Amino acid sequence: MAKIQIDGYSLTLEDLINVARKDYDIVIKEQAIERIKNSRDIIDQIVEDEKTVYGVNTGFGSLSNVLISKEDTKQLQENLIRSHAAGFGDPLTEDIVRALMLIRINSLIKGYSGIRLSTVECLVDMLNKGVHPYIPEKGSLGASGDLAPLAHMVLPMIGLGKAYYRGELFEGKDAMAAAGISPIALSSKEGLALINGTSVLTAIGAVALYDSMVLAKYADIISALSFESFQGIIDAFDERLHVIRPHAGQIKTAANIRHLTKQSKYITKQGQLRVQDPYSFRCIPQVHGASKDGLAYIKEKVEIEINAVTDNPVVTLEGDVISGGNFHGEIMAQVFDYLAIVTAEIANISERRLERLINHSLSGNPSFLVPHPGVNSGFMIAQYAAAALVSENKVLAHPASVDSIPSSENQEDIVSMGTISARKAASIAENVRRVLATELMVAAQAIDIKAYGESKIKDPANKLGLGTGLLYELFRKEVAFIEYDKDVLMFDELEKASHFISKQKNIEAVENAIGQHLLD
Repeated sequence: MAKIQIDGYSLTLEDLINVARKDYDIVIKEQAIERIKNSRDIIDQIVEDEKTVYGVNTGFGSLSNVLISKEDTKQLQENLIRSHAAGFGDPLTEDIVRALMLIRINSLIKGYSGIRLSTVECLVDMLNKGVHPYIPEKGSLGASGDLAPLAHMVLPMIGLGKAYYRGELFEGKDAMAAAGISPIALSSKEGLALINGTSVLTAIGAVALYDSMVLAKYADIISALSFESFQGIIDAFDERLHVIRPHAGQIKTAANIRHLTKQSKYITKQGQLRVQDPYSFRCIPQVHGASKDGLAYIKEKVEIEINAVTDNPVVTLEGDVISGGNFHGEIMAQVFDYLAIVTAEIANISERRLERLINHSLSGNPSFLVPHPGVNSGFMIAQYAAAALVSENKVLAHPASVDSIPSSENQEDIVSMGTISARKAASIAENVRRVLATELMVAAQAIDIKAYGESKIKDPANKLGLGTGLLYELFRKEVAFIEYDKDVLMFDELEKASHFISKQKNIEAVENAIGQHLLD
């Protein structure tokens, strides 16, 4: 079984995806174990001395002025979980649940939360053995962190709630028993340490970020294939043009298109067929590049957050307990609103390219890529559906982080809505995948028609570029050329295309063919 070691400081986005989607186990490094124990000793001493500390022996939120007796501190923590588990909606997917559990563990092991080692180990056992709490996707304001969804994460730990085990939904206590894990009784501050943080919104956004990075790579390859089918003008990708406006993403994208289309017999030079290409082709470096630069910034912020302490109060190394606001999700809310924008733009330009390729008056191709439109509609409604997704993305890209609503008797009077930002970004990524899948189908169909017309010889890859030719060959193994005699069930073909561009291995094959990584 593949494993990663975690210490609270060095978790990467790739590590997160390996745990979330490839079921890697995690192991806590020894130095982190010592930090956890030292932090817990401080909390135990506070309880023993009956010092007043928020969240240890006080109520929560606007009830922070209510003192709790030493005898009731443990019941306080269980009550916190019971009352805060108030989520709503469909359950978060398994990969998101695994990601958020990992992020929460990685925060706790930094040694600033005062939680017991045995409690952290319970959560580690659940992750490693595949006990995935049932967590409704809605109900978080993103401050004080993701209280409601994280409370649902904790329920199975104390024998309550529901959890999946080996794909089956159980009562929480039964899922734990099936995995051979004993439920725990929470001690002072532990409930608050487990639920007060940005782990859910960060997990959703981090996975959406990874998916968007994959889509950005596919966008370059697919746009290069569309560019060839349009017999685009390669001069617009000349390095000399882009280095004088030296944005990294723009320069990289132009280089990608040059490498992908190298040796192509379809690309043209300026003035050969036309003087200029439309923006959706000519400005691929500027548009895709802007999204790449955005993704690089977002990745930097995500990797800070997945290694951050987002608990409250914080137990310092000196033994002080400070109540602050590290649980507040504003920084990530703004980041994931930005993710929504940069991902949506990938689909905006993709839809314009695919529409141009099926539009006879703009491309010279048969209308909707069928020779006798009328009886057959071809790609007419495929473009229609892509346009609907692009329009939906425009609504979803409206920022959630500019909104707020007070809670907890106005004690929590400015909140981030970060979980909503992250969920919107994830929805946009799914829509973008479908739009790119549609463009890929259209581009491949246009290449077939351009190369061989009705002769139906389906091997034009030798006329394509080094990268686009390989993509075409891989794609045609899974999605066939659409014959002329009658329309196909388009949904089924689009599903195959969407599945195709969910595979990282296709990108790796193309990168190997051109000798270049598509995203730095």
